[in-house]
Amino acid sequence: MKISIITSVFNNKETIAETIESVFSQSYKNIEYIVVDGASSDGTIDIIKRYADRIDTFVSEPDQGIYDGLNKGIALATGEVVGFLHSDDVFADEHVVARIAEAFRTWHVDSVYGDLIYVKKEDISQVVRLWKSGVFTPGKLKRGWMPPHPTFYVRRTVYERFGAFDMSFQIAADYDTILRFLGKEKISTHYIPHVLVKMRVGGASNKNIKNLIQKSKEDLRAMRKNGVGHFGSLFVKNTSKIPQFFFKKKIK
Repeated sequence: MKISIITSVFNNKETIAETIESVFSQSYKNIEYIVVDGASSDGTIDIIKRYADRIDTFVSEPDQGIYDGLNKGIALATGEVVGFLHSDDVFADEHVVARIAEAFRTWHVDSVYGDLIYVKKEDISQVVRLWKSGVFTPGKLKRGWMPPHPTFYVRRTVYERFGAFDMSFQIAADYDTILRFLGKEKISTHYIPHVLVKMRVGGASNKNIKNLIQKSKEDLRAMRKNGVGHFGSLFVKNTSKIPQFFFKKKIK
């Protein structure tokens, strides 16, 4: 099973090398790695080119943001399964993609997902928050539940049938996609009870109050668009994150 991993990046020279090396460190070798750069001007491109002989596809051109870059990557992907590793993130260990491939082979599902830890930007060994997903049930979506998108791997045929990221969303296109796939279209999924990704804190969705308000508006629009949830679901979605700061020791 070939697994396509896509990284969309723009002006992120500080961490892009670590992300790329995280992909190359994986024990699972049938990986197609696609890097889509949004015409960076800070030296990011020079760093990526150091790995040119090992990156399967590299594109650098102006785009409309991360979701546009990810959509370009999906269009270029040839693997049976597609997933993402953002340019601030790394895999939790060298066996993550092997676990993902094994889950697809064992359970014959359309998608898989796992757990995620938020780490300090300047020191990824320092855990800030544990996002423990748990087993999926349809009713959870109506209560604001979602799996961490960086751990969500999906068969490429699902994107072909139901579409990629909706560019009308600036922050919550990943949430919209999850609701569309799991809620509206009811694709099958399986939970991998392991931390798959380390994500640095400080992403676009929560870097300031303005973005938090915009994200909440977009989350609510995604719920209504896909017929899953309501304003109460949004409240639960936001407040359910609070316990994640207190269960950092329960990392597997």
